[in-house]
Order: sequence, then structure tokens, then C-alpha cells
Amino acid sequence: MTVPPEMEQEPTAEPTQLIDPYISPRIRFGTELRKFRLAAGFSQRKLGEAIHLSISQLSMLENGHRSPTLALASKVDEALNLGTTLTGLLDRLNRAEAQLPRWFRPWLEFEREAESLRIWSALIVPGLLQTEDYARAILSRKPGATTEEIEDKVAARMERQEILRRRMPPMLWIVIDEGVLYRPVAEPDVMRGQCERLLEAGEHLRISLQILPYEAHNVLGLLGSFTLADLARETHPVAYIDSQSLDDRVTDRPIDMKNLVFRYEAIRSDALSRHDSLNLIKETMRRWTT
Repeated sequence: MTVPPEMEQEPTAEPTQLIDPYISPRIRFGTELRKFRLAAGFSQRKLGEAIHLSISQLSMLENGHRSPTLALASKVDEALNLGTTLTGLLDRLNRAEAQLPRWFRPWLEFEREAESLRIWSALIVPGLLQTEDYARAILSRKPGATTEEIEDKVAARMERQEILRRRMPPMLWIVIDEGVLYRPVAEPDVMRGQCERLLEAGEHLRISLQILPYEAHNVLGLLGSFTLADLARETHPVAYIDSQSLDDRVTDRPIDMKNLVFRYEAIRSDALSRHDSLNLIKETMRRWTT
């Protein structure tokens, strides 16, 4: 049954918002909407009347439970005298998501919700730790890509890294093959900058970064890179498998999980310690400097 607007009750004091704005584009937009509404001194009822939404509908938008539209964002911009602030934000979020392949989008939600991510990277630096220049060098190799397409994809990759700026970012357990440090995907200054980024990440309390050295003779990772996402709402992880194949790349099948967890732990057991891994990265950075 629809409740008449005059019967809807709005709390006299709004609770402090505890949701994380970087979990999804909907939540990011809703967080910004609420921030600007409060800054303008508007209650939910007042703004709802201005844009013709009920309090419950506006609350769903602010909590990320309803997807915004550009038309709605434009109405809020006009009501709060924001120019094109929210329409511009929503356009950027939509464009960033549109640059991701359809098969990758389901994984994006798992990545955003993960409490921890276990990453094995065999060929390139993982996307969550790539610098903008390193990402651009990789993405520009696609035949026929225009400058605009490349820049949109770089922006989308940088947008993914926002999860690392959350109040409580996911734990990252990353193992990278030693060959990734030496692979010249770009000019030496870009490679040096990427090594600096890895060193910075390796010092973070919620990031464990290890290098699998050549001398380990570990061949389990030669089949390709993959990531395991551990989710609070799931009893077992979900995996993204980086492959040229057109088969499913996101899976939660128990047999797949068992094999990938075994493979990850076997690779990690042969990796250098965090301390030795950072020293190897520093040594590699000097190589790119000279």
C-alpha cells in the first residue's frame, strides 16, 4: 500500500552515515547527494518536495539502494544550486563503469565488497596497484583504440583503486612474479614510477606484497593470474581468472575454489618474505634508473 507523503515520518535527527562510499557507484553518488543536501540545510522532506520524491525514495537514493538517473541528478543540482556537480559525478561514474567489459562487471561488485583479496599476478602489475602511466601503456596497446577510449579506460582503472581509500580497505595479499618487475611495458621512467608505487603499497599495513623469485622454480602460476575475493556474506571465496579464453572468468564453483586456493598457497609459500620482496623492488628500481 502506498503511504501518502503527509503520513511519512522523517527522523528529527538523522543518524551518522556509516556506509562506505567506495563500495559501489550508487553508494558513492548517494553519499555525495546526502553531503550536499545537509550542507544546503535541506531536510529529506524539503528536498523531496523540490524534486517530487517521497522521503522513502530519497532515503533509498542516499543509502545506495536505488540507482540514480541523470534527469534526477539534474533536478537535485537545480534544487540545491549545485550547477552540474551531481550530474557531472554521475556521468563520470557511468562512463567509468561502461569502459569495463560486461563479463568483468559482476566481479567489480565482489571486489568492492571484499574483506580481503588474494592476488596472484604472473604477467603485469595488478590493476589495483598500477600507476596511471603504467596502465596507459598497457591499455594503449589495443589495436585500433582511440586516444579518448584509452583515457576513459585508464580513468576506469583508477576508479577501481578507490576501494583502497576506504575507511577500512580490504586486506590485499599480493604475490607478483619476479618477471613482472623486469618486463618493459613502458619507458624506464614509467617503470621506475611503478616500482615506487609498489614500494609505497608494500609499506601499507593492510597490504602484503611478495615477489615469487625465478630461483623458486615454481611453475604453478604459469597457467595465469587470478584473484580470490573473501566476502563477509559468503562462506567461500569468489574468484576472477585472468584468461584469454571466452569461458566464465568469474566463478564460485567449489571445485574451482579448492584448486585456486591450493594453487595460491603453494605459490605464496615459495615467495620471498615481505622484507626481501621490497628489497628486490628497490634493486629493480635502481636498474630502471640507470
